[in-house]
Amino acid sequence: MDLKQFLSFKPSYYKNIDYARFPNAYNAIKSYINMPKIIHIVGTNAKGSTGRFLALILRANGRKVGHYTSPHIFDFNERFWLDGKNVDDKMLQNAHEMIISCFERANAQEFISALSYFEWASLLAAWLFKDCDEVIIEAGMGGEHDATNVFSKKLSIFTPIDLDHVAMLGDSLEQIALTKLNAMSAHAILCAQNAKNPLIYNIAKSIAAKNNTKLEIANFNRANKASRTYARKYQGFLRNNFYLAYFAAKKLGANFNKQILNKMQSFDLKGRFWHIQKNLIIDVGHNEHAACALRKNLENLRKKLRVKKAILIYNCFFDKDIKAVLSTLKPCFDEILVYEYDSKERALAKDEIKKNCEILKINCRNFLYSDMQKIKNHIFEKSIKSKLKKARNFKILYVVFGSFMLANAFLRDFNGTSQK
Repeated sequence: MDLKQFLSFKPSYYKNIDYARFPNAYNAIKSYINMPKIIHIVGTNAKGSTGRFLALILRANGRKVGHYTSPHIFDFNERFWLDGKNVDDKMLQNAHEMIISCFERANAQEFISALSYFEWASLLAAWLFKDCDEVIIEAGMGGEHDATNVFSKKLSIFTPIDLDHVAMLGDSLEQIALTKLNAMSAHAILCAQNAKNPLIYNIAKSIAAKNNTKLEIANFNRANKASRTYARKYQGFLRNNFYLAYFAAKKLGANFNKQILNKMQSFDLKGRFWHIQKNLIIDVGHNEHAACALRKNLENLRKKLRVKKAILIYNCFFDKDIKAVLSTLKPCFDEILVYEYDSKERALAKDEIKKNCEILKINCRNFLYSDMQKIKNHIFEKSIKSKLKKARNFKILYVVFGSFMLANAFLRDFNGTSQK
């Protein structure tokens, strides 16, 4: 069966998960895959960008690298980055057929239909990357119970941990930190933000002591000139995520000198403070920590562009801490437009957003068809002017924030490829 058709029958979101299913499935076929030990990236935020920066550094050091991330904005292929670019449809289809063949050889065909969308994608990554020197695997929303935790690990990297996905992971920071940090391998790196939080740091130390883990705190103070030169291309959280990747790369024996700097590709992961135009930004963040990072970046950008008005284009799922996100972003925006789109598996929180905006005294209304035309007209006008001279005065800054699904829906509408 064609991979795209096969995946269309698998829901991407489950209210209840059978945590034994994927370990049993992987154990049935892992001898046919022989996947190398992975670099496992676990956390609430910054997993994708940290992983991609690490992949870029390791590849610049001459290693064959695979990077698995999720979810995607447009194409399923975005989840699988192999040796410098996303894999193509033919490679994915071949991996799909080989995984099915593995289950048939193992007489374990029942898993073909039973596994979830994310679990099947994780197996595709295992097959695609089995011949790589370095395999970087991003966990999904979890940690110890995440499908990706079945793979043997050489290193665990913990990006910032915060409240999110409370229905699945627990409704306190302690519960969430515990389930994520329980994925710790024999060698682990904790980002500086986690180390500064006494609750998270004490849990990490306790688990490390119990498992005899070598636990290190990422230290950016010794970054060399070449790495600082590359980092200056990025702002705020992206710069911090690069330095975390740089620290991890050094622990993996990689160099970062002038020669490596010259080989470094630009960051190519979509959706992370992504400038579609100077005054249109897409960010797939969706929780309070991501909102804090966005706010810091926007404070600098508004001054740089001399923006007179900033508009947030927003929607989110019901399980998010809407009030915390809006409270964080309130100083940055003059108005919030609630963008509606189809979400069959998870309920959107339009009414809850409006209710919280009223409480917080934030101007809020529905996004209208005419708003999209205004955005296009304003951006087109500025792009023409910028060809004549460098335009710095922008009347309006637009920021799309809330989820990968929101980014997908907005950009399809913006580009005239809406599937509505």
